[in-house]
Amino acid sequence: MLERRQTVRTRVIYHGRITYRKCLSPIDCVIRSFSDDGVKIEFDNLALLPDEFDLFIAKKARSFRAKLAWRSANRAGLTFRPGIPAEIIPLDWARRLRRSEQERRALKIKMAQLLTKN
Repeated sequence: MLERRQTVRTRVIYHGRITYRKCLSPIDCVIRSFSDDGVKIEFDNLALLPDEFDLFIAKKARSFRAKLAWRSANRAGLTFRPGIPAEIIPLDWARRLRRSEQERRALKIKMAQLLTKN
């Protein structure tokens, strides 16, 4: 196999969390190797991954803007995008946003019910 990485990756087992704009709930993953340029991850459903997203690594206490380099059945290789900051929002903000969207949907249903009664 031809090695195309610029830096050597270190084998690790870190917990990672993937977030992107249209996904309100983060996706958990396991980071299997790490370098300054990218990571190899594993998780259940790679079909959920967009081409670019934010990856938070708790062990490093850092977020990275990542781009999908390759994927297989349950693994993917990511490259970090230097100079592009991650778009991390605090978890409590994401929870509040989700709650307000649920309330908005419930209000729309209630309004539709009230309009059909009249």
